[in-house]
Amino acid sequence: MRAARRSWKTYALGAAAVAALLSSTACGPDGGTEGGAASRAPSGTTSASATTQPADPSPSPSTEAPQPSATTSASPSATGSGKAPACGDKDVSIGTSYWAHDSGQHLLITATNVTDKPCTLYNYPFVTFGQDADSPLTPMESPAKSVATIGPKGKAYAGVKLFLGGEKTDAHKSFGIAYADPSSTENGSPIDVAFSDEVQFVNVGRNPSVTFWNLDRSEVERFVFKAR
Repeated sequence: MRAARRSWKTYALGAAAVAALLSSTACGPDGGTEGGAASRAPSGTTSASATTQPADPSPSPSTEAPQPSATTSASPSATGSGKAPACGDKDVSIGTSYWAHDSGQHLLITATNVTDKPCTLYNYPFVTFGQDADSPLTPMESPAKSVATIGPKGKAYAGVKLFLGGEKTDAHKSFGIAYADPSSTENGSPIDVAFSDEVQFVNVGRNPSVTFWNLDRSEVERFVFKAR
């Protein structure tokens, strides 16, 4: 789940290389190029285009959805500049529940801070079902209004669209979850979490997705139920 990082120095060197090439291929008096060098960009120069998230629930159409990464950044409003460290497995307790009259199509994940210090849940939870530990759910387009920093006993929420009506599904009695940590370059490994007694198991369709962490449960509900 590691996102590739490109240093600004890479682009600075690329620019210097282009300048040197242009200098070496300047036009001579007869209209040709001095030294006979071909006037083309040097191979190996890279594009500075950046990949963005979905973040989630309905990501922008693309031929191939970007893989979530533990170092992937959400929009500024979702990540903010919280000073509390990123939450980890030992910092939060995970609870699960259904919405009433929803027929089990969506799952609510509630993370509760069980420590005596605040921590931050960045981006969205990396949720997996079954053996797909290397393929977390794609995020919905659901950035939070503020960074999800939770104090002791504080809570944050994320919603999962499990399946659509009439869709073929598979049943699961547990799920994997991992947390983003922008300060770490290590790959995150999801831990297995059992569902609460209320849920027991879930049915998962072919294109499940998850929202960003949010301090406001009503915001999660708004994104979850508009996702199709």
